[in-house]
Amino acid sequence: MAINDSNDSEDNQVEASSSRRGFFKATAMSAAAIISGVSASARNAAWAKDSNDLKTNGLEKNKLTLGIIPLTDCAPIVIAKEKGFFEKHGLEVAISKEASWANIRDKVSSGLLDGAHMLAGMPLSTTLGVGSAQKDTVTAFSMDLNGNGITVSNALYERMLAADPESMKTRPITAVALKKVIDADKAAGKEPMAFAMVYPVSSHNYEIRYWMASAGIDPDHDVRLIVIPPSKMVTNLNAKHIDGYCVGEPWNQQAVALGIGKSIITSYEIWNNSPEKVFGVTREWAEQNPSTHKAVIKALIEASQWMDNPSNRQEIVRIIAAQKYIGVPESVIEQSMTGTWTYSKQEAAVSMPDFNVFHRYAANYPWHSHAVWTLTQMVRWGQIDQAIDFKKVAASVYLADVYREAAAELDIAAPTTNFKSEGIHANAWTLKEATKPIDMGPDQFFDGIQFNPHEPVQYLSNFPIHNRQIALADLAKKTT
Repeated sequence: MAINDSNDSEDNQVEASSSRRGFFKATAMSAAAIISGVSASARNAAWAKDSNDLKTNGLEKNKLTLGIIPLTDCAPIVIAKEKGFFEKHGLEVAISKEASWANIRDKVSSGLLDGAHMLAGMPLSTTLGVGSAQKDTVTAFSMDLNGNGITVSNALYERMLAADPESMKTRPITAVALKKVIDADKAAGKEPMAFAMVYPVSSHNYEIRYWMASAGIDPDHDVRLIVIPPSKMVTNLNAKHIDGYCVGEPWNQQAVALGIGKSIITSYEIWNNSPEKVFGVTREWAEQNPSTHKAVIKALIEASQWMDNPSNRQEIVRIIAAQKYIGVPESVIEQSMTGTWTYSKQEAAVSMPDFNVFHRYAANYPWHSHAVWTLTQMVRWGQIDQAIDFKKVAASVYLADVYREAAAELDIAAPTTNFKSEGIHANAWTLKEATKPIDMGPDQFFDGIQFNPHEPVQYLSNFPIHNRQIALADLAKKTT
C-alpha cells in the first residue's frame, strides 16, 4: 500500500482520547504560574497590526526569511509569525519550508536564509566543520525539550515480542529484545537490519544509539543506520526499506495512526526533558544584526510562553497542521501536542504532558551543559577526531548572554549559570541560580547514568560501546 505522508482520510485519523484531557488536568495547577510569568503581550491572542507599540526602529534588518522543517517543534517560529509576536518586535518574517536538515544548514551558511529551526547539534558541528563545510554558527535560543520517538515496523515488533516478552512488558522499553533479534539474525547469516535517523549530528541519531548501546548493541556494526528526511520516514517504513527509525513528531504518531508501525519509546523516556531544536544563525549574521537578532529571540520567547499555556495547544495544532507548515491531519499532531502519546493502534493513548515543552523548565535557555553533552556524543561516535575543549566550544556557539539580555528586557526569569548536571532529579525541582527561581522538571536518563558537564571525559568513560577516535587521556589534556 502506498502511503502519502499527508494522507487526511478519515481512516487515518487518530481517535481523540480521554487521556488527552489529562494533559489539561495535569497542567492546570501550573497554568496559573505559567500565565503569571508571561508578559501581557504574550497572553494576547494576536498582536494588532496597528498597535502603537509596534517597533520598527533600531533594527539593522526587519525583513527576514527563516527556515523550518515540517515537524511539530517548528511551532515557535510559526506561532511567532501567525500570532504576531515577530510583528510586535518590528520584524516582517517569511517562513521557508525546507526538505531536509542539509538544506537548512547550507541555506543558512550561504545567507539564503537569515536563520532557521536547527538540530541542537548543528551549530556545533557546522562551527567545527564536522560532516560539512566549516561555518561559524551560533544559537541564543533553544526551541523545545523532548519531542522524539523510536518507531519500529509491525514485523520487527512481533519478533521482539517473541524474542523476549518480559522485557517488552515494562516501559520504558529497552533494546534488550532487539539485541536478541539481532543475535538471531547474525547466527542465521542475515544482513543487518536498517534503521533511520534524520541527520548525523541530530539528537535522533544520539538517542537511538544511546538506546541500542545500553542493551549491548553496537550501532556502527550490528545495524545499518541511514539518514532519511523526517517526512519520508513513514513512506520508507511502509515500503520495508527500513525496520525502524528515530524521528520527531508527527512522524511517529503518523505511522501508528496508519497501523504500519509501533512506537517503542519516546525521547522523554530516554532522557527526561532533553534538549531538542534551536534557532540558529551564522556568527557573521549575529554580529552584523545584533538588535535584529535580539528582537527575534524576544519574539520567540514570547511565542513559546504562549504555547506552553495548555488552553492554547489546540490552536497550535490547527495552525501548524496546515499544508504550508506540516501538512498532516490535526488528529495526528494533537496526540503529542495536547499531552498524550499512542504506542500502537491497538493501545489506548497515555498521558504524557511533558512530551512537548516549549518554555517551561528554562526550555529556551541555551545551556552550555547541553552543548557539552552533545559534544560528548560526537566524540563517543567518532564524529570528532581531534581533542577539543568542551566548554570553550560550547561558550563560543551557545550565546547565553544574548538570551539573558533578551529575557531581561521582557522581565522573564533566566538562569544565571550556564551549566547544570543531568540525571539527578527524578521529580520537579527549583533552579535558584536564576534572576528569579525557575520551576524545573525531572532530568533522569533511563539507564540511571548521571552527567556532570564539568567532567565530560569521566562521563565518556561510562560507555563500553563507542567508536571514539580520540584517547580519553588526550581529551583530558584539552578539557578545562
